[in-house]
Amino acid sequence: MIIPLLTEARPTLTVKVTNIPPIAIAKDLQAFLESVLGKGTVFAVEIFTERENWKSRGHGRVQFESPEAKIEALSLSHHRKFLFKGFYLSVTHSLEEIIIRPVDPIYRVGDGGGLVLFAGIMIRADCMGTLESWNGMKLWFMPERKKIHFFVDHGGESYKLEVQFGDVLESRGCCLGGGDMKVDAILLKLRHAPKIFKKVSGPKIASRFTTDRYHICKEDYDFIWVRTTDFSSMKSIGYLSSLCWEIEEGFSNLDLYTSLPYYTKEVTELAFEEVQFNHASDLVPIVKNDSVFQVAYEVLFQLNSLVHCQKLSLAAVNTDLFQILSRLDMDTALLILKEMHKLHSTCYEPKSFVENQPSITTHNRKNLPSAERLIEHNIMSCHRVLVTPTKIFCLGPELESSNYIVKNFADYASDFMRVTFVDEDWGRLSPGAVSTSIMKGIFAKPYRTDIYRRILSVLQDGLVIGDKKFEFLAFSASQLRSNSVWMFASNDHVKAEDIREWMGCFNKIRSISKCAARMGQLFSSSMQTLKVIPRDVELIPEIEVVSDGVKHCFSDGIGKISIPFAREVVRKLGLSHIPSAFQIRYGGYKGVIAVNRHSFRKLSLRSSMLKFESTNCMLNITKWSESQPCYLNREIITLLSTLGVKDSVFLAMQDEQLQLLGTMLTDAKAALNVLESTGGGDMKSSMARMLLQGYDPSNEPYLLTMLQSYLENQISDIRSRCRIFVPKGRVLVGCLDESGTLEYGQVFVRLTMNTAELEGGDQPFFQRVDETTSILRGKVVVTKNPCLHPGDVRVLEAVYDIKLQEDNMVDCLVFPQKGERPHPNECSGGDLDGDLYFISWDVDLVPPRTVTPMDYTGRRPRIMNHEVTLEEIQTFFADYMISDTLGAISNAHLVHADREPEKALSPKCLELANLHSMAVDFAKTGAPAEMPRYLKPREFPDFMERWEKPTYVSHGALGKLYRAPRSVHPEK
Repeated sequence: MIIPLLTEARPTLTVKVTNIPPIAIAKDLQAFLESVLGKGTVFAVEIFTERENWKSRGHGRVQFESPEAKIEALSLSHHRKFLFKGFYLSVTHSLEEIIIRPVDPIYRVGDGGGLVLFAGIMIRADCMGTLESWNGMKLWFMPERKKIHFFVDHGGESYKLEVQFGDVLESRGCCLGGGDMKVDAILLKLRHAPKIFKKVSGPKIASRFTTDRYHICKEDYDFIWVRTTDFSSMKSIGYLSSLCWEIEEGFSNLDLYTSLPYYTKEVTELAFEEVQFNHASDLVPIVKNDSVFQVAYEVLFQLNSLVHCQKLSLAAVNTDLFQILSRLDMDTALLILKEMHKLHSTCYEPKSFVENQPSITTHNRKNLPSAERLIEHNIMSCHRVLVTPTKIFCLGPELESSNYIVKNFADYASDFMRVTFVDEDWGRLSPGAVSTSIMKGIFAKPYRTDIYRRILSVLQDGLVIGDKKFEFLAFSASQLRSNSVWMFASNDHVKAEDIREWMGCFNKIRSISKCAARMGQLFSSSMQTLKVIPRDVELIPEIEVVSDGVKHCFSDGIGKISIPFAREVVRKLGLSHIPSAFQIRYGGYKGVIAVNRHSFRKLSLRSSMLKFESTNCMLNITKWSESQPCYLNREIITLLSTLGVKDSVFLAMQDEQLQLLGTMLTDAKAALNVLESTGGGDMKSSMARMLLQGYDPSNEPYLLTMLQSYLENQISDIRSRCRIFVPKGRVLVGCLDESGTLEYGQVFVRLTMNTAELEGGDQPFFQRVDETTSILRGKVVVTKNPCLHPGDVRVLEAVYDIKLQEDNMVDCLVFPQKGERPHPNECSGGDLDGDLYFISWDVDLVPPRTVTPMDYTGRRPRIMNHEVTLEEIQTFFADYMISDTLGAISNAHLVHADREPEKALSPKCLELANLHSMAVDFAKTGAPAEMPRYLKPREFPDFMERWEKPTYVSHGALGKLYRAPRSVHPEK
């Protein structure tokens, strides 16, 4: 299996020009080029300056009107024919345009203003229900960028609608009447709504292209496009599933439309009918219950889901459909609608579909998971809603791991909903879509777009489906990162406020960010075990050391559990053995409890574990210690390379993994070993079960298909993330040496050995303890993801100690309680409340040098002089979407570490590492990390595959890994 390397550049009309005379301005350069290439060949010129409109830097860019002019310019430059004021201009290809517009002029359609754009829904296969239309539409068709731009005017403002090729379900030429079947309109059926931009201009607007001495353009581009929400009077963009535009009379380039995705050459007749829907809310489309024939909320939710996913035409949802559904019991109605979800096209006659369904048998009902069975397996059924800038999508119910809140209020499970804010294509909303800088000046405030106001409106006002009004409840840390929240539909018995009061006392927390984080603590997926009354819990002292005036807590986030109580917990969890540590949520406590043979109280907790006060006494387990496979990634490879590990080591490990994966498809034993070593030993998977039962992939197509899928996923991870398996390594939860035996620089690791290690015989770094476990000895490399500072990589000594062996700490990384600073804190500012650590005893991965760790002393959170309000938490959530710069900082670090001679030790990378630490803490401190402009990359390495940006060939470790042959040759 060979993975292709994509290197084809996108065509542009722009070139880079260097060696421009210092005295030349944009107008001079334009006149010179047009004197050589022909009048009207240059569209735009920009010459880069030291400061705005101040002094030329001698290079810039030129955008031509046609590909032919660009090709001729490149040719003349190559033959040194561009002598301008005594300087030979050097012209090279540019991947970026000055002004984004179609490369070929024939793709700029409608400049005459004769086009009409219709927005609507399909009410029959040959009939479009029109909601709104705009005259004077202009169209830019850009196949090189795989998108279409529609320009319309509405209410005195100018807007741009952007349709991605990937969102087109069907495109075809249509005849709007006349009987001659001549194409006079183009119909696009869309998967998602177009992205909408609003033109903003003015004297103080910092436009993308300002005309001055060093900038010139044929057209007025003294404005910027900013993202916005549905501007139409009928909310037609929120409702639409199709766009249609009439072709100008006499238009002769119909062939340009044939390159549209899924274009049907057969001409079909299309009729228009005007339709109207009630749009009292900005959240559309929403199907409401019929005034006479009512259906249950669950049924109404599925009707909405079918409409949103275009399995059911909104125009067909009428009284007749509600009447027939209201006669059915809820389970039967849901099963029928579930069948409708399986359709591959839109249903325009749902009444007939329901009537023609075969009777739902008792057998069908038995296959439905009962609520009791779900609770028993710690699973919950959850409705989801996606809110985009123009639409709303109802999804689910989906099965996922349960949490303590939903379990405790299980009688109202259908009143919980997970709401996520996404872009039109369901991708992540970029910060620039929510807020952007549009004003000139250092002190200019950011411009909050209409999308920001839409998000805040949903959080504050909630959303209504049927007779349920869902209100903001809270969000967990992972939800905050994914722009998601929990909502609850208050009823006569329980309100959202009642749930928050039951969770705990938060009014003493005066930091908005911390208060929000603490509220979300109990929403982590967890398993309820046993109640622990306060008298069975003891508070034990922290282990702290003051170094250089700074207090370091070595026991941050970790406590103890007694062996007898651990046995009870394990029985409740249904585990076959007692893990060495559990990650817990207990009342307002959060962290890890390690099994301790000297403990007599059920739980021994520390003050660092207490996040808020609560009277809840249920012990919730989120996870427990286990042996997990270890992988390199881009960040770890970058740091190890910086510290002196040779590139050949990573290349050899990548090749070794590919060869290991190659054995999966033909050798059942090899496949089993690969699944165990690379998949965390999960022998419950269907693949592993089939292999254990004697199935051979060479004779069983189903097993072979699953193994091929697993193989492709592994190779994809290698390509996109440099996720390379480390056989001599693990990912383990951090724990504390409560006995005080370990010295600074030492760790204790006792591992459960996998099959390959057990069959490997005596190994110098393992000291066998029993048939399944060994104690690690020797130099090890330890770090924690994410890691950007070279000091995050620590080289420690794994030691054997009889006391620690007797403590029976297995599959966890035991750190010392001695030293000037805790080792976990040295690794990316980690602690012991559940953080997972990368550890490897591979001598080739142990770097020849280390550097001083970064200071991870966090910023103090902003403290309010009043109790934190719900409105402040909601605003913090929306502001987080603007200020979440983690991804941008990580990407910039990758680029600079690849380009700079000092790699990750370069000043730019060290500054980015500090910014990254601030960005990680943003959710707790409320203090955002702003990346300066000079740290933003201008070019990207080939391994990042940012083909829409200027790209260079990386010669670092990651570039070599990316371009190395990635083939898998199954052994014959």
